[in-house]
Amino acid sequence: MRSIARTFALSLGIAATTIFLIMLGVFVWRYPVDEREFRACRVVASILKNATVIEGNTLTVRPTRVLEELKAKSPQLWYVVSIGDLISEYGSERRPALPFALPRHGPVGISVFNTLDQKSTFCLAMMQQGALQFTMMAGKSQVRFHWIAVSFLYRNIFSILIVALAFAATIAVGAALAARFVSRGIERVALRALAIDPAAPQGLIPLSEVPSELKPLVEALNRAFGEIDAYIRMQRRFLGNAAHQLRTPLTLLRAKIDDVPEPGLKAELVRDVRRLTSLVSAMLDLARLQNHAIETRPIDLAQITLEVLADFSPSALDAGIELALERDGDGPFLVQGVDAAVRSALANLVGNALIHARGARRIVAMLSRDGVSIHDDGAGLPDGAGHKLIEPFQTGNTAGDGAGLGLSIVREIMAAHGGELLASSTPGSGTTMSLRFPAAAPVRSSQLDLQER
Repeated sequence: MRSIARTFALSLGIAATTIFLIMLGVFVWRYPVDEREFRACRVVASILKNATVIEGNTLTVRPTRVLEELKAKSPQLWYVVSIGDLISEYGSERRPALPFALPRHGPVGISVFNTLDQKSTFCLAMMQQGALQFTMMAGKSQVRFHWIAVSFLYRNIFSILIVALAFAATIAVGAALAARFVSRGIERVALRALAIDPAAPQGLIPLSEVPSELKPLVEALNRAFGEIDAYIRMQRRFLGNAAHQLRTPLTLLRAKIDDVPEPGLKAELVRDVRRLTSLVSAMLDLARLQNHAIETRPIDLAQITLEVLADFSPSALDAGIELALERDGDGPFLVQGVDAAVRSALANLVGNALIHARGARRIVAMLSRDGVSIHDDGAGLPDGAGHKLIEPFQTGNTAGDGAGLGLSIVREIMAAHGGELLASSTPGSGTTMSLRFPAAAPVRSSQLDLQER
């Protein structure tokens, strides 16, 4: 689709050009009667001058195409042409009595006079042709409009060009300003729409801040945002309610499993119930993050990482995997966040690495000023599969263990903190999951101590 501003400017330019040409034609056509007769006199004089030739001592008016058209258009036409003492006449029987006789000598110029009976007018033109003076008198001529127009344009071309340029400049400036106004209006609407939070699109675009032409579009956008917001809220309520309602049956089921006499079956049931409980807890955490804003404070990322690694040390020891902590520079590594939420996100990453990193012998937590990364030296993932892990119900385990909600919740936790979860993996070189926090003003350690007290 074409640009609105460009289409508007082009349409306005075409309309302005059409109006200008119509106005020019009307001006020429509605010229004052005496001026129109003067213009017609000039046209007839030019036609006769172009048709007049002198052959020896004879003056001849040749029957040119334009002259023949003039004669056909003017049945009562008469004219007298003289150069020096040579004279040529046409329609002498229709010529009225004139106030002076030919040949006539006088200053060069064109005039319109009344006949002696005051019933009609005639044209007198005196022009210099070489060393001789060309004199022409004509009456009852019916000059075509386009002849007058061409003559008028030819003699006033410079003035017309100046007026046309001024008119075009005015139209161009007006079109540019109008197009800019339209673009600014659309830009304001677009900025308002971009400012709406996709996770909670209840903020409407104020109709008072948009041009009247865009109000129907903005009303449609507001209605769509309202419907999307209602749908999102319904889905979140459903998720939270479903997870909450599932907790009680799972608790009862866990209690009944204790009565199972067969140890092998009991162990499998306990493992399955633990997975279901983990899934329900993840759904509840996700619902809380999506429905409530969080309040952040300065937290020590190094301390949290160290404690999470300590919690997973027994599991790592059983699996034969080494846990390590590396620091990029000196601490403290302070970020703005919620301790429990960040701890949960980091535990998710370490737990995923322990469970899903096939062939891993070492897991390293790398601290930096903007976050922490968990890297394993396992088999890695196929090309392009790293970013899919962040989506809900996607796992890197081909055996199907896990619900695939953990990394999705980690992403939601980071989004609530204004940060992001980054995933990268290279086949044969392991996988790296990074928590990146937004850049903020440095937090002094004294502030952290004050918060802890």
